[in-house]
Amino acid sequence: MTYDEALSFWYGRINYEVRAAQPGDMKLERMRALLSLLGDPHDRVRLVHVTGTKGKGSTCAMIAQILRCAGYRVGLFTSPHLEHVEERIQVDGVSITHAELAARMDEVASAVRLLERHGAPITFFEIGTALGFLHFCYRRCDVAVIEVGLGGRFDSTNVCNPLVSVITNVGLDHMAQLGNTLEEIAFQKAGIIKHRVPVVSGVIQHGPRDVVRKIATEMNALMWEVGDAPEGQLPTSALPGLHQAANAAGAVAAVERLCETGMPIPDAAISRGLASVCWPARIERISERPTIILDTAHNVPSAEALVATLRQAFPVTGSKSVVFAVSSDKQYDEIIRVLASYFDHFYLTKYGNPRAVPPEKLAAVLTEVSPGKAFTLHAKPSDAWETARAAAGVNDLVCITGSVFLAGELRPILMP
Repeated sequence: MTYDEALSFWYGRINYEVRAAQPGDMKLERMRALLSLLGDPHDRVRLVHVTGTKGKGSTCAMIAQILRCAGYRVGLFTSPHLEHVEERIQVDGVSITHAELAARMDEVASAVRLLERHGAPITFFEIGTALGFLHFCYRRCDVAVIEVGLGGRFDSTNVCNPLVSVITNVGLDHMAQLGNTLEEIAFQKAGIIKHRVPVVSGVIQHGPRDVVRKIATEMNALMWEVGDAPEGQLPTSALPGLHQAANAAGAVAAVERLCETGMPIPDAAISRGLASVCWPARIERISERPTIILDTAHNVPSAEALVATLRQAFPVTGSKSVVFAVSSDKQYDEIIRVLASYFDHFYLTKYGNPRAVPPEKLAAVLTEVSPGKAFTLHAKPSDAWETARAAAGVNDLVCITGSVFLAGELRPILMP
């Protein structure tokens, strides 16, 4: 396969990042069958498995960076990507190359075709997961950090047998697939807990926390809870915001569990890792005067964390505007309500994904939840950004948020 052929094969599969999955679509049998044909690469690498409603990607990045600072060769599997699909599969901070992706896809495609001849259509995310596990084996990673794609219990990554499992938090998101209550969602997230495998939990709400505790007890898995530590006792990282301090606490607790498995990780590596971690588009300051922030908040907890961090870490004396687009399966009315409590002007748009909400519909919601709030409509994200940037003075703030897809479309323009 060439690189272009590999991408064509990959993107030719069912993609639930474009079309929302239904509960019946989420099964592990296909993933197990695919990996079995590939020699079960997920069983040949030490793993850390991370889920949560928000912060799981940042937590993965922190754990990976700490392990790199400790001298390990570290794989990192995350989703979705910002700009290039190769970002999902990294070793020591470097994305899988075009040649490597094409070579690995040759192997994966053979297994996929065999399964599909027997009536088992393999999805885009399942192929990506298999590519990640396979690549980490070929690159002889000492350890790999694996981010759950959706939920946990039936996510394609949940075939793995990790050294430690991490649940960052629980909030209302992906309710069509995971349930309508925090307790139901916690049940799905806690599905990554394995028998006698230690688990780190940042879940602090009483109902969901009880669910996670119960499942950990049933699985005879020792649990460390980190989410309710006082602010002054939380570690700091290069990523701004109190929510990132909570993520850092979870990352440190996970690393400490790895130490107990016999992996030496000095305290200095933890400090260096947290101080040097980089995770683009997570309240990422692009410039000052005006303050330009790129973010990916796509659920209510993330929007609340964004607003709190902007108030605390990026105070401005001028106006505050937001370039906003979001997917239709999100609680966008509540997200808009949270953002309207802080921003003065909304530049409403949509990105190139069929799940994106039309800006006219966003405007109707904004008018309902925050009557009189200023807004303009834009057919494309680039139009919204250019208009917002042209209107911003040196003391103003412009934030881009609402989706990884929006951030991915605009980041190349912001950072050419």
